[in-house]
Parts: sequence; structure tokens; C-alpha cells
Amino acid sequence: MKPKLLIFSFATVLLLGYGFCQAMYIAPTEQTMGDVQRIFYYHLPSAWICFAMFMVNFFASIWYLIRRTAGADALAQSAAEVGVVFCSVVLISGPLWAKPIWGIWWTWDVRLTSTLVLWLIYVSYLILRRYSPDGTVEAAVLAIFGFLDVPLVYMAIRWFRTQHPQPVIGGGKGSGLDHHMWVAVLWNLAAFLSLALLVLWQRYRLAMAEKELEAAHAEKAISMEARPVR
Repeated sequence: MKPKLLIFSFATVLLLGYGFCQAMYIAPTEQTMGDVQRIFYYHLPSAWICFAMFMVNFFASIWYLIRRTAGADALAQSAAEVGVVFCSVVLISGPLWAKPIWGIWWTWDVRLTSTLVLWLIYVSYLILRRYSPDGTVEAAVLAIFGFLDVPLVYMAIRWFRTQHPQPVIGGGKGSGLDHHMWVAVLWNLAAFLSLALLVLWQRYRLAMAEKELEAAHAEKAISMEARPVR
């Protein structure tokens, strides 16, 4: 492992550890929900990282359709995979938080439903890439249109009456967080961002290596076919 990558990995582990301490021990207990509210310190950063990864996929997909570069396609694929992982964390942590508070694991709330649809869109994107003979162009188009669901997920609790808690940023009176709670959120956001970038970089390198290997095999096959038969 390269020294810079090793240092970044070590820093990521430290951030994750300190973020855990902030969320579990330093941040005050929420008066209404109690300790179950601490899931929030992982739920919210996971959602933001998920949106960020899908945004990377969105711009990389546009660039791929314009230039047809292997790097843009590899970045789009890698960002989608990382985004799906963090979106899965959102969909798992949400019901774990909802059950003690709402009394149910799931409700077809606009925010929850649109998040599930977002997850399904990008899982479909990855399946299309995996099983379509040449699905990179079709997948890029799907990713571009699928990204339209991201602003819907984000704005759902502002545009519609939902059971989901109101936004903690710009949500009006009573939606803000205690200062120490915000510190915990930001530390975990930094930790999750560091983790996402680390995984994204490693997955991008692997995707590029896969493309180079596929190109080498294709070139070898062409050269074998071009050889004169004796």
C-alpha cells in the first residue's frame, strides 16, 4: 500500500472512531426520543454522502456520453456503487430509528418512498451495466434521468406533508440542533466522506484496471484472428 493511501486510511479510521465517540458519548441525549436518536448521527451523514456520490455519477455519466472516455465511465460506475452502499445504510438505519418512535418499521411516506425508488434506480443502473452486452451508454442515460429523484428526496419534506421529521437546516422554528449535536453530525460527516472517498478511489482504480485488462484481451483476440492461416 502506498504511504499516502496508508496515511489516508489511518486518518479515516481515526475519524470514524472519534465520530463514534461524539455520537454515542459526547452529544447530549435528545429529550423526546432518548438514545435512539443517536442513529441520526449516522443516518443523516449517510444520506448526504449518498447524494454526493450520485451527483458524481451524474456528472461523470454526462461526461462519458460527451467524450466516451473510459475514466468517466469507471468513475460513474464506482460512484454509483458507493452511493448504493450509503443509500442502503439510510434505508436500514431509518426503520431502526422509526420503529421505537413511530411504532412501525416503514410507512409509505413521500420521503421514504422516494428514497427507496432512488435506491432501486441505481441498483437497476448497476444491473444494466453488469448484464447488458454493451449497457454503458444506456446506463449513463438511466443515471442522468435517475438523478432527478435526488432533489425530490431532498425536498420531499418541504413540498409535501410527511411523517418524516422536518429538516434540521432551514426547517423553521424547532428544527435546529443543539451545538454539541451539530458537532457530532459534522464529525461523522467528515468521517463518512473520508471513507467514501477512500472506497471510491480504490474502486475507481480497480475499474480502470478491469477496463485495461478487457482492452488487452480484446486486442489479443483481434490479433489472433488477423493471423494468416497456414
